[in-house]
Amino acid sequence: MSTEKKYLDLVQKQNHYNQALSLLAWDARTGAPKKGAGQRSEVIGTLSSEVFALSTSNEMESLLTELEASEDTIADITAKSIKESRKEYDRNTKIPAAEFKEYVTLQSQTETLWEEAKDKSDFEMFRPNLEKLIDFKKRFIGYYGEETGHAYNTLLDDYEPGVFVDTIDEVFSDLRKNLVPLVQAVTESAHQPKMDSLLTHFPKENQQALSLDILKEIGFDFSAGRMDETVHPFAIGINPYDVRVTTKYNESDFRVSLFGTIHEGGHALYEQNISPDLIGTPLSSGTSMGIHESQSLFWEKFVGQNFAFWERNYPLLKKHANGQFDNVSLEDFYFAVNQAKPSLIRIEADELTYCLHIILRYELEKALIEGSLAVKDLPHVWNEKMQEYLGVKPANDGEGVLQDVHWSFGAFGYFPSYALGYIYAAQLKEAFTKSNPGFDQLIQQGDYAPIRSWMTENVHQFGRGKKQADILKDTTGSGIDAKPLIQYLQSKYTKLYKL
Repeated sequence: MSTEKKYLDLVQKQNHYNQALSLLAWDARTGAPKKGAGQRSEVIGTLSSEVFALSTSNEMESLLTELEASEDTIADITAKSIKESRKEYDRNTKIPAAEFKEYVTLQSQTETLWEEAKDKSDFEMFRPNLEKLIDFKKRFIGYYGEETGHAYNTLLDDYEPGVFVDTIDEVFSDLRKNLVPLVQAVTESAHQPKMDSLLTHFPKENQQALSLDILKEIGFDFSAGRMDETVHPFAIGINPYDVRVTTKYNESDFRVSLFGTIHEGGHALYEQNISPDLIGTPLSSGTSMGIHESQSLFWEKFVGQNFAFWERNYPLLKKHANGQFDNVSLEDFYFAVNQAKPSLIRIEADELTYCLHIILRYELEKALIEGSLAVKDLPHVWNEKMQEYLGVKPANDGEGVLQDVHWSFGAFGYFPSYALGYIYAAQLKEAFTKSNPGFDQLIQQGDYAPIRSWMTENVHQFGRGKKQADILKDTTGSGIDAKPLIQYLQSKYTKLYKL
């Protein structure tokens, strides 16, 4: 057997373990019995340890060394996979195997604990585990070797390789400077949408039927996926032929499930259109979380909240509703569904205020990692920043510092990718419309195929085989640029609110 074949068999074995872990993660978040949490955590810890052992084995090191010496003679997919495996090997061999297993087990236990703490709005119940997770992260940074400039850069590299604190500080400062006064102006405007019809009871089963129809509308392949209910919406790509979408229903506000479904559907379209040639390799996933978020936010914001989308789909909404929209004009409905109002919950935030939620979390994470903020002070500082940026203050920790699942499984460095993804989405939309000026007309006609094809050609198909910076450069001709997003938000909300 050739060295290349041995290597591909080894990474495929890792991939199979990871697919099993993805199934366990999906199951744990979609109704698995609570009493099974302890045993499930042990199983996850064991399987993760097996993946870790394979990635750091002598066999892996030997195969990588041999293949790297003959890089010019191997297939392109293999060569790119080797670079991913080498990066993983170099990082993981610096962590003691027993310590890694302890960390993974703690992750699973803490995610279950978070659900209870959130339900009870009890941060103190959650705090000891969070402190342990942060201690692990700091220790891992020490093992890896701190990236240039800031310890947090090492964590960013897990989610958005090549993007560092100095760039994010600059881009987020630009966003904050432009968005905070715009949010204030919108809040103070005398011209406000009528929200009564949107906040009328909308049965869960009707919302589910609507969400299924909208997923079909945008091109989600149900023969390669499914939709389920969860506490905290997510999409998970087990492989391109098995991609799971979840949503959360709020019978008092159908927007939570509908736009959440479109958001996760955008993630799923990415996963379903990764090239089948990459299956079983380290390349068969999104290239960065920012690019992944660009896809979900592109579909949620630039398609789902587009006037042309509702020109087409307002009758479909009325079909599933309880009659509350029968006497509401399309224009009034569109204004209401695009209401911009500071709110407490990130996943329910409108497109104007969304980035401010992310900037807040980024600043807190960075402070926790650099040691300038203690975990015990997190709820207080969270509430202060919510007041400063959005003018609202949580009544309890369940709607405040405990609202997001990410910290419970140690995903520090993840949050910036949401705002970066929104920036990328605006850049990609601008690039698409330069070669396809009839963007709104395509949406109004329900002809999403050209949009999906463009995204697949320029983003999806490559998986991890093409870096985020190269995708931006090849599609937009530039690097990270917040201007298209700022201009989009200023134009849209100045018009909507008659500023």
